[in-house]
Amino acid sequence: MAMPTILRCDGCGQLATGEHIARRLQRLEWTTRFRPIHIQALLLAGSAPESDDEFLYDPKTRYGGLAGAILKALEIEATGRSHEEVLTEFQKRGLHLVFALECPIEAGSDTSLGKELLERHLPHVIARIRRSLKPKRVLLISPEWQGFLSQLAESSVGCPVIYAPITHAPAFRAALPALAAHST
Repeated sequence: MAMPTILRCDGCGQLATGEHIARRLQRLEWTTRFRPIHIQALLLAGSAPESDDEFLYDPKTRYGGLAGAILKALEIEATGRSHEEVLTEFQKRGLHLVFALECPIEAGSDTSLGKELLERHLPHVIARIRRSLKPKRVLLISPEWQGFLSQLAESSVGCPVIYAPITHAPAFRAALPALAAHST
């Protein structure tokens, strides 16, 4: 009987099975479909949610958790609209949501694991922002970024970086560029 291959996931740094890698690739495919050509504001969260219902780009999402909070703060109505209509509006505003750790932290892990993985993965995140995503600004929308603000300075990512947690909707909206504040 063959032993399953366990590799380190390059999206989160955790040891990963084939299923873990397949789930990451599926989420990347969903996310890429609605990536704006020119990213006005990159919404950067810590780690991907465990539940696909909280993953904004999942076609079957119910917009729970972070996904729901983002849409509510942006005043994008999801009720009665197709997934494509909701995400097209998000995309037209020049917004793109990414996670520094593209995979959820494994259930039952020590609470310090998330911070350790973020710290280890941060150089990769910064390189991806500078070389590939190239946003006009980065909004750090989750509280785990407080400990990394100095490392995520404008000089490291090549654009303004604003700590605007989604839990404080007025500050979050104020940090968005004018394009994101109104539907186009």
